[in-house]
Amino acid sequence: MNRLFATSLSFVLASSVVHLSAQYKQEEYQKYPVQKIFPKTKLDSAEAKAAIAVGETTIKGVAFTKPKTIYGYKAPLAERIYANHILIELFPLTPYYQEWYNLKKNEENLKKNKIVYMDRAAYKYRVTCETNSKGEFTFPKMKPGKYLIVGTLPWYNTKSYDQYTGSGYGNNGSVTDYYQRQYYSTTHSDFLMEVVEVPADKKEVKVKLN
Repeated sequence: MNRLFATSLSFVLASSVVHLSAQYKQEEYQKYPVQKIFPKTKLDSAEAKAAIAVGETTIKGVAFTKPKTIYGYKAPLAERIYANHILIELFPLTPYYQEWYNLKKNEENLKKNKIVYMDRAAYKYRVTCETNSKGEFTFPKMKPGKYLIVGTLPWYNTKSYDQYTGSGYGNNGSVTDYYQRQYYSTTHSDFLMEVVEVPADKKEVKVKLN
């Protein structure tokens, strides 16, 4: 009887261990679950490849952003923040990329986790370059046509506040409060996107990416 009891107890303990190791882990709460949005237009690979073939026109541009106001708009009179050594990407504006551009501009809402994605196959057909410290970039030898230029510009701004450090008391009963200026930084990341057209009769086209 003792051996049978010990065997039964071992089985119960082993079952408990198995049950505990397979316990369910609850997913984190998300107010807005991620919604992945892809273009529905079929990618024409041959058309995209031909559009970024070697041409004779140079696209020159400058990438920058500006701080936003409390209403969410870029302050028109604020000083420019130039894209310091960031990657700039150029895509041919074929129907697929045109839809992606429209979705990105009108449907994407990062606060509600609505994110527009590009298919991996479509991402292959692009030309890239790196900006200099003044945000300047160049795409040489481009064909006539329309292109979509994008880039992500990280930047930060510094703010300050007065932190209370203590009080002093005078002989006459007066009280003086003392404060020390404290500084902190806020990081940002602005997605820049612009459509540019290269006419057949121009050797150079200039664009502002902001």
